[in-house]
Amino acid sequence: MLYNARRRLQLNEAERNQMRAACRFNAQLMDVVRGMIGPGVNTADIDRLVETYTRDHGHIPSQKGYPGQKGPYPHSCCTSVNDVICHGLPVDYVLKDGDIVNVDLTSYVDGWHGDSSETFIIGTPSELARRVVQCCFECLWLAIDNLKPRCRVSDIGDPIVRHARKHGFSVVEEYVGHGLGRQFHQPPTIPHHAPPESRRQRLEPGVCFTIEPMINTGTKDTVQTSATAGRSAPRTAVSQLNSSTRY
Repeated sequence: MLYNARRRLQLNEAERNQMRAACRFNAQLMDVVRGMIGPGVNTADIDRLVETYTRDHGHIPSQKGYPGQKGPYPHSCCTSVNDVICHGLPVDYVLKDGDIVNVDLTSYVDGWHGDSSETFIIGTPSELARRVVQCCFECLWLAIDNLKPRCRVSDIGDPIVRHARKHGFSVVEEYVGHGLGRQFHQPPTIPHHAPPESRRQRLEPGVCFTIEPMINTGTKDTVQTSATAGRSAPRTAVSQLNSSTRY
């Protein structure tokens, strides 16, 4: 068994099936969200849809009430528009032609968390927006295709960095993927670059985690900016775009 901080991280077959069920529902929810995304849609309406659909199916939005420095998170999803990297609040922003928006969903299903996000292009994008969203999607699948039992954690970050740099983009290093299961966030930590520690750590069969590359059109740097209700969200450090996706 693989343990970290006294937790058993490897799932047995029954636990894997429960994890798959949570992820299937979460993917189903993303399909529903995908059907409503478009110009003129308010991000607050996306949040209401996520909460209603999840609870109507007997499940719980994992993000609702999640503890933070400013108190429990008041929404059921995150919507991050254009230069917002992640954790954007779905509060009364109307999507317009040319925007890109990442919708981040996590569902608590019978004791297990299913987690995913996707960046959507609204209407007709700029060429830069189209390129960064496509690059991010390709980075995700290059990382997935590079996985094998007992691979190094760096086998995730290496192909992401190579591909992003090939297209003139950068990889956000401050925010990472994470383990997932009975806890929303748990070990292992999954960076999308390849720091030295990631070359020493290996991923055992049965460990569940997210891969969620965040790709900037400019530098990798981030800044915290004020947001609604006294909360903040990380943005790109200069005027640029960010795309992220999670599997």
